[in-house]
Amino acid sequence: MSPVKLSVVIPCYNEEACLDELCSRVTKASTEVVGDSYEIVLVNDGSRDGSWAMMQALAAKDDKLVAINLSRNHGHQLALTAGLDLCSGERILIIDADLQDPPELLPAMMAEMDRLQADVVYAVRRARAGETAFKRSSAKLFYRSLSKLADIEIPVDTGDFRLMSRRALDALLSLPEQARFIRGMVAWIGFRQVPIVYDRAERHAGRTNYPLSKMVRLALDAVTGFSTAPLRFASHIGMWLVAASILLIIYIAVGWLSGSAIQGWTSLMLVVVVLGAVQMFVLGMIGEYLGRLYIESKRRPLYIVSEIAGRSAGDGRLGHVAQGAESKATSETPDGKGNLPIA
Repeated sequence: MSPVKLSVVIPCYNEEACLDELCSRVTKASTEVVGDSYEIVLVNDGSRDGSWAMMQALAAKDDKLVAINLSRNHGHQLALTAGLDLCSGERILIIDADLQDPPELLPAMMAEMDRLQADVVYAVRRARAGETAFKRSSAKLFYRSLSKLADIEIPVDTGDFRLMSRRALDALLSLPEQARFIRGMVAWIGFRQVPIVYDRAERHAGRTNYPLSKMVRLALDAVTGFSTAPLRFASHIGMWLVAASILLIIYIAVGWLSGSAIQGWTSLMLVVVVLGAVQMFVLGMIGEYLGRLYIESKRRPLYIVSEIAGRSAGDGRLGHVAQGAESKATSETPDGKGNLPIA
């Protein structure tokens, strides 16, 4: 398939209530900047509602839309990876399906990319409407902590909402790791990257599909993927404990030589508990890194596509497209444009 000027990649999980408005607004914004040379790539990440059926219906009505159905729920970052891997645009906009990030910012992002000859324009959140105080404060703490820990500079208050050039995307797709933190990976590849500030809106409909447990997992992926500070911290703790142990030995020896009483059971148990807790923490941190090495050593594909509705997507490098997935989406169509008939 010949490349288009713009691909808009949108991972979706249980976003049935947002899809109509999402496609309408993205289509309008895309048409404004590139005319009809665009594609909208929707990636269904194992949704449990009617998202996939709606994507098929939308693809049947609009030959600019590509709907990709993953074989199961892979998670937001891998679903996004699948869309990026299979899109064909010269420039690529990443946006979430909940419309908290406005598609109407696309013209300004395109203009900024042209003006500054940048490869990445990333959106920085100035305000976050409709989010709890806990979500705002935890996000602020996370981004600033990651900024201190990471071995590279990762912009704060920035999600995956960004515009990328094809050469930046190709560089990103050369990174094959399983535990993906894409906003950090984009920062790692370098090139000229510039910010654009915006106010984040409330969800258009439904509820968030990113609970606290997924946020914690993403934070772990971010820290372990871009920093060895936890391992260095474990080493430092070990050295301090060695020093403390030497002082404790000296204290006990002096006490024994002077004939004074040694501290009893309470102080002994306190030392044992503290040392045990520190050891378990250090072992857990080492295990986290070791587990990631184990997963990476398997060399499994990052995603599996079971079906594609709409015209054929680009060539995938990091995942697996099941046999018949594309032909199923193109051969059964009455109009010859790769659109599925609506059941």
